[in-house]
Amino acid sequence: MEPVLLYDTTLRDGTQGENINFTAEEKIRIAQKLDDIGIHYIEGGWPGSNPRDKKFFELAKKVEFKTARLTAFGSTRRPGIMPGDDQNLQALLESGTPAVAIFGKTWDLHVRLMSNTQEENLSMIEESVAWLKANGKEVIYDAEHFFDGYRGNPEYALQTLRAAVRGGADFLVLCDTNGGTLPAELAQMCKAVQSALDGRNTKLGIHTHNDSALAVANSIEAVSCGAVMVQGTVNGYGERCGNADLTAIIPILCTKMGCPCISDENLKKLLSLSRFVSETANMIPLSSRPFVGKSAFAHKGGIHVSAVMKDPRAYEHMRPEQVGNSRQVLVSDLSGKSNVEYKAKELGVDLGGDGNSRRIVREIKRMEQEGYQFDAADGSFKILLEKLTEQFESAFILESFRVTIEKDREKPCSAHATVKISVGCQDEITAAEGDGPVSALDNALRKALYKFFPDIETMHLVDFKVRVIDGRSGTDAKVRVLIESRDQDNIWSTIGVSEDIIEASWQALEDSFQYKLAKQQNLICTQKQISA
Repeated sequence: MEPVLLYDTTLRDGTQGENINFTAEEKIRIAQKLDDIGIHYIEGGWPGSNPRDKKFFELAKKVEFKTARLTAFGSTRRPGIMPGDDQNLQALLESGTPAVAIFGKTWDLHVRLMSNTQEENLSMIEESVAWLKANGKEVIYDAEHFFDGYRGNPEYALQTLRAAVRGGADFLVLCDTNGGTLPAELAQMCKAVQSALDGRNTKLGIHTHNDSALAVANSIEAVSCGAVMVQGTVNGYGERCGNADLTAIIPILCTKMGCPCISDENLKKLLSLSRFVSETANMIPLSSRPFVGKSAFAHKGGIHVSAVMKDPRAYEHMRPEQVGNSRQVLVSDLSGKSNVEYKAKELGVDLGGDGNSRRIVREIKRMEQEGYQFDAADGSFKILLEKLTEQFESAFILESFRVTIEKDREKPCSAHATVKISVGCQDEITAAEGDGPVSALDNALRKALYKFFPDIETMHLVDFKVRVIDGRSGTDAKVRVLIESRDQDNIWSTIGVSEDIIEASWQALEDSFQYKLAKQQNLICTQKQISA
């Protein structure tokens, strides 16, 4: 199979997703990560549309990319003017990138909506491509709404592609802009394009959206039909339901289709890239995301875990390490001894014999009956195992805390917390405010711990969930609080359960900090051993 080129548009199309926005400096850092993993083309943005993207391309001129060809994005010339007089096309040249991507109208419906003629639209495509080629650019032509256009007027849709070919386009990218095409019909249309362009050297690419949950499937189908460029975004970020997810497409190409678009070593960086982009976008990583999600290689049923321990192929379609991920064994009331033993080994906890395993399983099932959910709280589960095997060493001990809420008629609620903890032989009392009671408690505890553990600054909470376990008791019902935390290296989750939401929140909060500090202490011990 011919090598497939990866074209990333996270920095442009990805930012059209809801609540996703990058500064020019953040875009540079993401571009460097994309280059490091071996992406072939990085679309930096639309320099003719906004100052931020223009600034990005100015900054990018000082960056040396090892693998990627930086690409600027824009549109064909406007109707009725020459390409050299079009400010958008001029901005593409000024961006200084070796490659440019421009989109044009393929669907006659859009031509009419723009109050244009079909003939002028064809001229706009051909002349824009030809002008960019004459100015020394590699030109990627995005045939916007190609599949919808082909359904409505196949002959005109093909004419627009021929216009781009006459202009000298290096790639013709067929776009499923509305995301409504099915794989079987996409394959038929791709073959029709190849037949219509037979004898021309222009290479085909694919750009799909996920409105029918088929963006990845359609991209793979296009590659099977001969497409040699795949456009997409990291984590599938993008407008409406998103774009084709490169974190799924890349491993499928590499491990399923015998098409190694990046090296095996770079493939192992995929999880790290996914996390970096989600962190920069301030988006919570999706646990169920294929290949790179926390649950992608997670096993819960006791029979499943027993089989995986003997041969992972029994319930895994590939080795998680290939994409930088790892196997997860979940522990719940569905678990057996195999789950607990596997999980303990994974977390580095010695259970000390078969009798302990069975006792721990009974205790877990009792606690899950009360509302705990350890398959969603690895951090708390590790601490529980250490407590049940008398290995837990507390980094700090709570002496007391007090939380107060004040509400004045004309002002919003304010929260204040006071925390007293013991670290070794020292006591520390601190107070802090917050946006709510848990925020105030978090700030006060963090403030107290900072005196003893300055590295606590690297940790922050990224998600806080509260769920009523059984609403029949009304306001007296038990609640479950799940907290997700992260530092520069890891993400972990902790849990608390109580009839009091503040108490449940404290349990989860305390476990989160205990987990972080134990991890830090283990790292220090390891470094000392290496030095010795």
